[in-house]
Amino acid sequence: MGALEGRIAIITGGGNGIGAAISRYFAREGARLVINDLGANPDGTGGDTGPAQKVADEIVAAGGHAVSDGGDIADVATGERLVRTAIDTYGGLDIVVNVAGILRDRMMFNLEEKDWDAVIRVHLKGHYSTLRPATAYWREQRNPEGNYRIINFTSVSGLHGSPGQPNYAAAKMGIVGLTYSLAQGMARYGVTANAIAPSAATRLTATIPDSKRVGSAGSAEAAVDPRMSPDNIAPLAAYLASERSSWLTSRVVSAGGYKVGLYNVPEEITSVQNEQPWEFDDLAGAMEEDFRPLAEGLPASPFSSQLAK
Repeated sequence: MGALEGRIAIITGGGNGIGAAISRYFAREGARLVINDLGANPDGTGGDTGPAQKVADEIVAAGGHAVSDGGDIADVATGERLVRTAIDTYGGLDIVVNVAGILRDRMMFNLEEKDWDAVIRVHLKGHYSTLRPATAYWREQRNPEGNYRIINFTSVSGLHGSPGQPNYAAAKMGIVGLTYSLAQGMARYGVTANAIAPSAATRLTATIPDSKRVGSAGSAEAAVDPRMSPDNIAPLAAYLASERSSWLTSRVVSAGGYKVGLYNVPEEITSVQNEQPWEFDDLAGAMEEDFRPLAEGLPASPFSSQLAK
């Protein structure tokens, strides 16, 4: 019996890259799947129902259970349809995995409004699209032992601040906040929520120049390096989706190569208290005496080497 035997999952972005790897792995572990993928280009343009259908067909041919959907995940009707499809086809819903995403990289001073809006829409509204109906369904179940799972996808770009991806970084850190909120709000209904920060060679990372790529790989060499295979992300996703992971919620975990990691939750590391409203010079002195040594001693972002360029 597989680790996900009989569990019912929605996977967005499930026709390519990391999403496809997760779909195949979940199926091998016994999950019943609703696979969504618009089949768009890495920048979100175009569409092709083929990728999701192809993965679903492979799974069914191998004896598994999968149906496909080619809808736009940022359209709330798509998310509602995915949840209804899972319930109508398999009798319920246990897991939502939000992988779908796009890139439109520019430095902020070159970033057009349409490219900001498109990335925010796919990532953040795409998560809302599935999670609003899924959480409503789980609330209706009134089952604090339900072992329901939310698995969102964040990125090193947001966690550490990629300089050429302000739209993508903002969306991915928004997903972290969303994950924390869901973990707190849905715990009473038997739901855990975690986010994965992956490092793998995919269609999206292949569009990123080497100078921007930290914690991911998209070069031709990386594409043939088994350490950068999207398949390496799938076991962590499967663990988070399993009943064994009930102890873990409200966390960001990383996966890449043959390594997995755990991020800390942001925390206030020091403070200074005044007995009256701050005057500028007093505040500046306190900041420079108490905060500066700590700030300068904190670990640097992996993108810091680019700041002087």
